[in-house]
Amino acid sequence: MLVVDDEPAIRHFLRTSLDAHGYRVFEATGGEDALQAVQHHRPDLLILDLGLPDLSGTEVTRRLRRHTTVPIIILSVCDQEAEKVTALDAGADDYLTKPFSLGELLARLRATLRRIGPSGAEPLFTTGELTVDLAKRFVRVGSQEILLTPTEYDLLKALVAQAGKVLTHRHLLRLVWGPAYEEDIHLLRVHMSNLRRKLEPDAVRPRYIVTEAGVGYRLKTNP
Repeated sequence: MLVVDDEPAIRHFLRTSLDAHGYRVFEATGGEDALQAVQHHRPDLLILDLGLPDLSGTEVTRRLRRHTTVPIIILSVCDQEAEKVTALDAGADDYLTKPFSLGELLARLRATLRRIGPSGAEPLFTTGELTVDLAKRFVRVGSQEILLTPTEYDLLKALVAQAGKVLTHRHLLRLVWGPAYEEDIHLLRVHMSNLRRKLEPDAVRPRYIVTEAGVGYRLKTNP
């Protein structure tokens, strides 16, 4: 795992904490340093600060996405919606705002690493009582089969394919409806609301599909 941050105290905290949980950690202090470290160490995951002294974390993400799919979790003091959306659209897998809890960071790490786990598994996704059989287009909550419209199924399939990862509004709209609908967030919210009513025990307090305010949606892998 590679930690990229120009603050020594943050790097020390992350290295000590992650070492204690069994992760092998490398460090980088800037964007160019991070790009070289990825080539040299081939980490399984990056924890990347946005405010680096040379290249921004978003630019580092863009450059890495030209040749690698290594998961990237952004850590930043900036909690502005536009910054989060830009970083996620550039290819980041997740975004945490400083200050953050170690428990939440570890949970996000586990979810991301599960998502990129061994390939070749059967196209069957399960989280909590929700089961999605991608081969048979079959959805079940507990013992009850859930009947979805084609659009609702496409939305759920997109979330399942990137389970644990934040998908931005624009990404989901482009994926399900096409580029012409990228700005129609109301359309997405209506269909997401309908999907939640069918899947969630309580649609007001969703267990599976959670909202990242102003950014998009995430399908939880450990509800």
